[in-house]
Amino acid sequence: MSELNIQVDPPEGRSGLKVPILFGIVIALLAANVYLFYQVDQVRTEMSKMHESLLTEMSNLRETSSVTTQTSRRHIDSLRDELEKARRQASMAAGQAKVEAIEQISSIEKKLAEEQAKQEKKVQQTKEELSQQVEQVASAANSKIGEVSSDLSTVRSEVAKNKSELDKTASELKRVRGDLGEQSGLIATNGKELSALKALGERNYVEFNLTKTKQHQKIADILILLKRTDHKKNRYTIELIADDKRVEKKDRTVNEPLQFYVAKYRQPYEMVVNEVKQDRIVGYLSQPKLQAARSN
Repeated sequence: MSELNIQVDPPEGRSGLKVPILFGIVIALLAANVYLFYQVDQVRTEMSKMHESLLTEMSNLRETSSVTTQTSRRHIDSLRDELEKARRQASMAAGQAKVEAIEQISSIEKKLAEEQAKQEKKVQQTKEELSQQVEQVASAANSKIGEVSSDLSTVRSEVAKNKSELDKTASELKRVRGDLGEQSGLIATNGKELSALKALGERNYVEFNLTKTKQHQKIADILILLKRTDHKKNRYTIELIADDKRVEKKDRTVNEPLQFYVAKYRQPYEMVVNEVKQDRIVGYLSQPKLQAARSN
């Protein structure tokens, strides 16, 4: 079988630091959005409680006002009946009796006028109390909305800032180039970072834990043979077979992306070993999404 000649240069030194930053920014964006939704939900709950409280207070005030108004009306009706009766008596009386009847009429008319004035004052007072309560609730609501709007503005600003940093970091990570001169994807150095890459969904990722054996082991559609490990220096040697082409990767280091092509994919595969142990390596194989084969 013909050999596939692939050489890999060490990845840029800062790539291992950038991915943790990327993962941290993703977590920060998720936390900011959770906080944003929590604040909105709190505002809705508090506004609902304030609305219910206002309706209850207004209902109680109307009920009290209705009872007071009805009592006042009954008193006024009683005075009017008494006034009408006194007038009839005055019209039938003569002499001193008529004078006393007229005085009684005057006294009743005065009481009637005072009672009507009290009723009007009470009605006006009720209107003012209702107006004050509405204003207080509205003021409290506007104040709360203002506070939450300020919080939301701050959160949105932080989200925008974090997203900008995320875009910048992702852009810098994608500038890493592999041994074939192809632009490498994001490189994960641990399980958490690999989970973040899987969440992005740009490529397919297959994790492996290879031990030293005499036979090639299949990872996805690639055959890999672990030939030697040096866990003290974090170096390893493997032999891989892809498309019936065999190549040895000798004395490679951890977190070093190895690129190679498979016929049915336009973009290269990438193999990354994150950990070298005694007779064992741990890492992942990154596959591009299935596309048309690259032209020769």
